[in-house]
Amino acid sequence: MALPRLIITGSSGFIGRHLLDAFKEDFRIVGLARRSQLHCGAPVHNNITWYQVDIADRKALATAFRYLRESGGADYLIHLAAHYDFTGDNHPEYWRTNVEGMRNVLEECRGLTIKRFIFSSSLAACAFPKPGAVLTEASPPDGEHVYAVTKRIGEEMLAEFEDVPSCIMRLAALFSDWCEYPPLYFFLETWLSDLWNNRIIGGRGVTAIPYMHVREMGPFIRRIIERNGELAQREVLIASPSETLSHRALFDLAAIDYYGQRRRAVLVPKTLAGIGVWGRDLLGRALGNRPFERPWMIKYLDTNLLADAAPTYRRLGWRPRKRLLLQRRLPFMIEHRKMDPNEWHRLNRAALKEVHLRANLRINRLLEKHLEGICTAYLDQILSPGSASRFPSYQNVPRDVLEWRFMILLRHLQSSIRTRDRGLFTTYCRDLAEKRLMQGFGVREVVGALLMINAICVEVLRGEPEAEDLAASIHDHLSMTVQFGCDQILEIYEEVGGEELDEEY
Repeated sequence: MALPRLIITGSSGFIGRHLLDAFKEDFRIVGLARRSQLHCGAPVHNNITWYQVDIADRKALATAFRYLRESGGADYLIHLAAHYDFTGDNHPEYWRTNVEGMRNVLEECRGLTIKRFIFSSSLAACAFPKPGAVLTEASPPDGEHVYAVTKRIGEEMLAEFEDVPSCIMRLAALFSDWCEYPPLYFFLETWLSDLWNNRIIGGRGVTAIPYMHVREMGPFIRRIIERNGELAQREVLIASPSETLSHRALFDLAAIDYYGQRRRAVLVPKTLAGIGVWGRDLLGRALGNRPFERPWMIKYLDTNLLADAAPTYRRLGWRPRKRLLLQRRLPFMIEHRKMDPNEWHRLNRAALKEVHLRANLRINRLLEKHLEGICTAYLDQILSPGSASRFPSYQNVPRDVLEWRFMILLRHLQSSIRTRDRGLFTTYCRDLAEKRLMQGFGVREVVGALLMINAICVEVLRGEPEAEDLAASIHDHLSMTVQFGCDQILEIYEEVGGEELDEEY
């Protein structure tokens, strides 16, 4: 018997990657995402088919869905694709992806006869309840933030597609054992640091939201699918604990887990906290490095996004596991931060999306954004007939093998840029030189190929509007790192190969 077919939009995202892993044995999955399966770190499995497509590109999306219709349709679709950032800005991507993109997906679903369109909304789509009140499945999506507005439009849009069975998931703030939820990451990075503000908490410390481990999403959606026949059209379900954690409670837990004892928090009244945030933001604007905390966040100080999810628990026969609640997972987060800080920062910086990052992290993100274009340009140049005299050994290597080797090299380069540790790349280049020397590659070929990659990356970054202020940083973090790598290659060829090099190198 064939496995049911499941479409997941936004498969390359935080939730999407976890769902792929949770469902890959029990469903035939079609992942739709802007990024490629290889580059986003999504699992690879025989039951997973990947379509790299932007849902706001109606023509490209139609091509993907044409394949789906012609190959048997689909049973369920989980719509995760959405834009969200913490800048507070009304970014055009909210409207392009969250509204136009969702409409495109719904239009295409009309030809699939799916059993349920599962829409990922958020508790943040709702306004914070008044003191003593709670959110329920009946609460309107009446939040004022632009993200909330686009989620409200999405929920309302489902009513235009009565021929597409649907339901709405309103999610808590999702985290993993590596954190990967930006506000919580910045809280921990501040509270566990030696910074001047490592004890400061804005307001009375009672600001609170519900947190849910991302591993709960698999069981939650499984229950939706299992009870699909019992669900009403556009039924709202809450994926959240029926409790919240305040900033003060998180501060105390983090201090105990990290320092082994409580620390005295300094509570700053909301008015003073607002002045401080405005001041820091103005200074950050002037210096070109705005902090994570933004003025729009002040209005939410001392509010509580508490939800009563008991009706959903009864409806689905599901509830969050106690061992996966944030207070139980915080020690695991802190242990990861201690034992593997590079991976900790990599995963959490990736989750920041459009938040302003340090120059090296911005460069890394832009390289990731243009990864496929850089790879294609490199392969086209090194394998072109005009490069035969410069790269004779490379031209004897199959294109797919060269692409694989390129990806490994660029990943090492990106790791060095991201961590600001050139040793990661220079060590890789020494190993690379030894391998290529044994394979009969000339030193000019190996160094030339590396310099070509640098030239392509620099050219791509210079054409990127987001990199207008990064010229000096690109030279420092990218080109100088490549130069150090070239030096290691030359050294190995001199030491091991005994090849005499002219003054060109």
